[in-house]
Amino acid sequence: MKEYAPSKINLFLDVIRKREDGYHDLGTVFQTIDAGDTLTAELRNDSEIVLTYNNPQEYPVQSDLVYKAAVALKAYAAEQGSSCVVGCALNLGADLYLEKVMPLGAGLGGGSADAAAALRVLNRLWNLNYPAEVLEEIGARLGADVPFLVRGGSAFAEGIGEKLTFMDPLQLADGEYLLVCTPLDSVPTKDAYAGVPKSGPDRWEEYKSGWQAQSFDSNVACSTGSSSVDSFWQSNLFNAFEVSVFPKHPLVEQMKAEFLRLGAKCALMSGSGASVFGVFASKSQAETAAEAMKSISRYQKVTRFWVPTL
Repeated sequence: MKEYAPSKINLFLDVIRKREDGYHDLGTVFQTIDAGDTLTAELRNDSEIVLTYNNPQEYPVQSDLVYKAAVALKAYAAEQGSSCVVGCALNLGADLYLEKVMPLGAGLGGGSADAAAALRVLNRLWNLNYPAEVLEEIGARLGADVPFLVRGGSAFAEGIGEKLTFMDPLQLADGEYLLVCTPLDSVPTKDAYAGVPKSGPDRWEEYKSGWQAQSFDSNVACSTGSSSVDSFWQSNLFNAFEVSVFPKHPLVEQMKAEFLRLGAKCALMSGSGASVFGVFASKSQAETAAEAMKSISRYQKVTRFWVPTL
């Protein structure tokens, strides 16, 4: 069985407060994009979970989120006493092969997307047939982005990212394309959180209210040819982490500036960095910009939003 693992960008991301447990409450809009890894799973006759890659990775297999997702799903099945294809949850095994193309430390949720793909494909392979809500619950133990990436599409997320409100999937206007680039840099999460302003709930609540107001009029086309919701998110891109990341990682700031100089309608850093995305009016314009960015990037993709098929 094969499973695609679409990654994500953040159309809005604010840090609301630091919690007593050391985590931070966020307010964000997740959007999956058509760029990702591919995971293949085959049933084993024993209880082993074996993960291999197209290229050797720089970390132990046991620390990979795909491996952790498989172990977590297997443990959950054992706890529930699920009936499955091999007769006993304790005997669940799989050969997993990850075709890895997404960059590490990029703010695109590549590892989390792989974990979500593992939950989906093993749920089918092992005949567990758990609903998405169960997979999201398991995914929340693995990483903040995993619950959203179980389903993908478009969603508001709060808390550490686990409180999800899915919306009608967003789509770029006809002719528009997305360019995603990861600079020749990576941003440790602690760098991003160090010095990021905690803004409180007001900006996030105001943003949600503005979005809701636009959604009531979502069938009305604007002068850009897109819906009012589309125009709203493009006009209100925001990422609080740019404040803490740009001074320490000037190449990320340079990349965003280059996107705008090359004609992007809008541009933003994704997640806690280091990737930057921009919306271009045409595929050819996005491809021209991608060519110009090659000297300062380690990953590039001209693409569109990824919308889940029901």
